[in-house]
Amino acid sequence: MLGHVLDALLRLLHPLVPFVTEELWRALTGEPSVMIASWPAVADGYAGDRAAEEEILALQELITEVRRFRSDQGLKPGQRVAARLGLARTALAAHEPAIRSLLRLDDPSESFAPTARLAVGEATIEIDTAGAIDVAAERRRLEKDLAAARKEAAQATAKLGNEQFMAKAPEDVVVKVRSRAAQADADITRLSAQLAALPAG
Repeated sequence: MLGHVLDALLRLLHPLVPFVTEELWRALTGEPSVMIASWPAVADGYAGDRAAEEEILALQELITEVRRFRSDQGLKPGQRVAARLGLARTALAAHEPAIRSLLRLDDPSESFAPTARLAVGEATIEIDTAGAIDVAAERRRLEKDLAAARKEAAQATAKLGNEQFMAKAPEDVVVKVRSRAAQADADITRLSAQLAALPAG
């Protein structure tokens, strides 16, 4: 069994570390070269672990959304903030220490007062950003980004409303303009929500 695992592993690693895997594979199998060996295939009947796949996808979504929120709020990557994680009814509950470490989230104190709440799938995250960001500077940044998003939305909408443009433009160009308009609308919604969620100050 160990030989079978090593054989497959050496074939997979060969493009990354060719000289080492070549020597080890020859010693293991006695064959002339791993370079001409067939690529390992998934065993017949392997259905995968759907629950594990869904757990990983949920974890990725949670980490992505919290990191996006931190970035949007102007928090530095290494800056720690207090947060309450609502993972009790999810498969991610067992991973709370790792999630806190990855996202730089401290345990909430008795005086914890959340300034923002995120819902990601079945999980909820309450974060206290008070004192962690320069609210005035963040408000200026968000207002600038919101103005740019509104300008982009207006330009894309004007193009889409122009009959001459719609009649002459290739389909792929029209699709790109529609995509820009949709992205600008999504940005306006997101930035408006962030502005509304900023603490007073």
